[in-house]
Amino acid sequence: EGEEKRLRLTLKIIADVGLVGLPNAGKSTLIAAVSRAQPKIADYPFTTLTPNLGVIDDDFGRQLVIADIPGLVEGAHQGYGLGHTFLRHVERSRVLVHLLAAEDATGEEPFAGFDLINEELRLFDPELAQKPQIEVVNKIDTLDAEELQRLKDAAEAAGREVRFISALRGDGVEELMDEVWRLAKPLATKAEDDGNEADEG
Repeated sequence: EGEEKRLRLTLKIIADVGLVGLPNAGKSTLIAAVSRAQPKIADYPFTTLTPNLGVIDDDFGRQLVIADIPGLVEGAHQGYGLGHTFLRHVERSRVLVHLLAAEDATGEEPFAGFDLINEELRLFDPELAQKPQIEVVNKIDTLDAEELQRLKDAAEAAGREVRFISALRGDGVEELMDEVWRLAKPLATKAEDDGNEADEG
């Protein structure tokens, strides 16, 4: 005699850092710049259809796993643009690096793209909106000095702590990764300690 069951298994990528944002924000370019990951990179939306993982090392031999989450769109929490498929991977990331392409940071509300994705995260799972997050405007190599300063002034006026980088050219990437390490490593260490305590119990 035995039992027969039907199981539905859901794959959730486990990563210390998750890269999120609208399509074509430059997430794949960033993960390729800071790790040995070799994602498909092209100048059109939805280049990434499955998460890419990369490992970053520091000078002390420590490692962090970073995940390039496919681009999210409005309505992702309802499944639009494979939203449920992509959002479930965000659940297992400890820190979020939220990228917005410079071309999407225009108009009277330059940071509306951040707010749109943050709302999708909240509607899918309120706990996602509580994760530590670094907001980043990418592709500043496409801006002139005046346009970049205008964005920086807008961030300051809005009280937002936004980092400005060019993943392609390398501008600001090292400083961004310093911040990623500062936020992510203590959380990773705490998770490991909690796991060890559970094993001992």
